[in-house]
Amino acid sequence: MILAVWVPLLMPFVAVPAARRLADALRPVHAVRLLVATGIGLALCSLTALTLLVVPGATRLPAVAALGELVGPLSGITPAPAVPLAATALVLLTGCAAAVGLTARRHWTELHRAAHPGGELAVLRDSRPDAYALPGRPGIPGRIVVTTGMLRALDPAEREALLAHERAHLTGRHHLLVVAAEAAALCHPALRALRAPLGYALERCADEAAATAVGDRRVAARAIGRAALAARAAEAVARPRPRVALAAAAGPVPRRVAALLGRGAPRRFGRAAAATLLACLVVSGTAALDAASDLHSSIETAQGENPQR
Repeated sequence: MILAVWVPLLMPFVAVPAARRLADALRPVHAVRLLVATGIGLALCSLTALTLLVVPGATRLPAVAALGELVGPLSGITPAPAVPLAATALVLLTGCAAAVGLTARRHWTELHRAAHPGGELAVLRDSRPDAYALPGRPGIPGRIVVTTGMLRALDPAEREALLAHERAHLTGRHHLLVVAAEAAALCHPALRALRAPLGYALERCADEAAATAVGDRRVAARAIGRAALAARAAEAVARPRPRVALAAAAGPVPRRVAALLGRGAPRRFGRAAAATLLACLVVSGTAALDAASDLHSSIETAQGENPQR
């Protein structure tokens, strides 16, 4: 159990390099699904490992031992480090739970503040170019917010592509995937590195939706490039966006434009990167189950030493 329990805590460090290649190596929708599954799966396995580290130390306490009907120490558990490890793991678990809870509450509060009843499109009278997708909440749908400055910066076809991009963020509920990645990052520090590839993959999903909507990849690429340039030029004086907003001008725009025009990075490493992430999930989950099984056997052995049983 002692060896297996560390595998889920180390596996995220192996997954991160493969995740960085994945966003360019797979189709965006597949990359998003795998990155989200990897982040959530590895985070859950890490939390399971921390929980398993708490149990041996906790059973050293008389009250816990009596509750579990234990009359002897757990077999295969070294007594000396058990209590310090349990205390450290408990602190980490408590910190993770508090951080995830605060993040979920903050996101819900921001959705309530940002959501306003109305149509799908809100045009702000502002000469500063900006556009973003503002997620909704139950009972109030999301909205596309665009300034008059952004509308003037684009021609009609480019406006259609920009609106289609933002609409894809809303219909795909991309803000929930971003929150899931943030929650996973709070459970393991290595998983913070998954947020950038996921953000890029989400923007690529919206880019592809825009290209499909207008029927011209070059128009979509031009719209994203021009929108990003216009927004960046006005960045110093632009009004702050709500934190839950997703914008077409975000992320590595040159890479996204190159991908739309078919000049992106080669995809020959896609299967290898995907296989690596899947292997990390399988190994981490298997190790967590193995450690849990060993701990359960140790508890049953300790209970079986009771002559009254």
